[in-house]
Amino acid sequence: MYSVFLIRSLLFLLATLPMLGQKILIPMDVSQTNHLKAYGITYWVLLKEEPVEWLLNYRGGSFLMDYSDATAAECRIRGVMFERIDGATAVQILAEVQSEKNNMEVVRLEKAPRIAVYVPPGFRPWDDAVTLAMEYAEIKYEKVWDEEVLKGKLSEYDWLHLHHEDFTGQYGKFYASAATQPWYIQQVALLESTAQKLGYRKVSELKKAVVETIRDFVANGGFMFAMCSATDTYDIALAAAGVDVVEDVFDGDPADPLCNKKLDFSRTFAFQNFSVITDPMQYEYSNIDCDANEILGGGEENDVFTLFDFSAKYDPVPTMLTQCHVNVVKGFLGQTTAYHKNLVKKSVTILGERDGTDQVRYIHGNVGRGTFTWYGGHDPEDYRHAVGDPATDLSLHPNSPGYRLILNNILFPAAKKKKQKT
Repeated sequence: MYSVFLIRSLLFLLATLPMLGQKILIPMDVSQTNHLKAYGITYWVLLKEEPVEWLLNYRGGSFLMDYSDATAAECRIRGVMFERIDGATAVQILAEVQSEKNNMEVVRLEKAPRIAVYVPPGFRPWDDAVTLAMEYAEIKYEKVWDEEVLKGKLSEYDWLHLHHEDFTGQYGKFYASAATQPWYIQQVALLESTAQKLGYRKVSELKKAVVETIRDFVANGGFMFAMCSATDTYDIALAAAGVDVVEDVFDGDPADPLCNKKLDFSRTFAFQNFSVITDPMQYEYSNIDCDANEILGGGEENDVFTLFDFSAKYDPVPTMLTQCHVNVVKGFLGQTTAYHKNLVKKSVTILGERDGTDQVRYIHGNVGRGTFTWYGGHDPEDYRHAVGDPATDLSLHPNSPGYRLILNNILFPAAKKKKQKT
């Protein structure tokens, strides 16, 4: 009898040992010293094929992982605040998060996503907020450009970020302000030589081919993230398949005068019923983007947007994408800053918008088996970033809410897929 009791006790002990092990909790509320590098720590742990529990809505979206001296040391080196807790405390936290009484959920992160950034040759990380965030958080990524995309290299990656690109082939519509500037001339020469090398008559035709290839990547299960002009110009290029929306100063022949009647909105990811702006002297691609007067009407100090509050248990994806230690985020300008709400498709989830206006800042949607997330503006910590401005020093903004939203997207593909509750 004694031996049976002893065996049962030993079996119980063995079953509970994993729960009793030491854990590291990385809180993501206002107590965290460096929110941005906390994402880098989490990615670093995933690279070692060690799982992480993402505690949605618990202390700002905290991370829970097994304790090791190496992980603790890495947190200290990177300036990330963490708490060492025992197994019993971890069980209590998980019970709190999983309780039906709380709008929280546990999402298991299992594998570090393979990351690619679509950028031109010679780019600098500080030209783009996403690459800047990854450099600061110490998250590895690889670069791809038109030739790699068209040759099928995207199949090697899980997550793709689009550097603030102009997919319409109008060179960023900087013609009126910068046509004689050396950087603009170099940009045009690079794009035209790339198009010729790859067998395309015009840059606009090259970019449409790239857009279609990226569309296939997403539809086949890829995760795509974009900011600023890489968002609306992507949809414009999709809608304008077979339609010339580019004036002769860019490609040598005029735009189709009936182009707006020929746009196919069934092909777009996020927007519908919009009109393109073909005037080369106007620094705007379409009426999707809210113009500067709309954005600045209330003054820079009032330019903020609010994150939506989703059900963590029933809508874990948008909940992951909006994890933050604040729910109101200060706005920031870009060539594309905010989207008019009436032009956003009903199938798209709005993640953040400016209260009292029709300005949408942050959206998410599904295409086939994959997803896209688009974020308006250029740099969350540089309100009026201009060409040639110095790089944003993220060591001065380690708790940036705007940059946190970017990094949520990088971890999103690592989440273990689970069946939706009914």
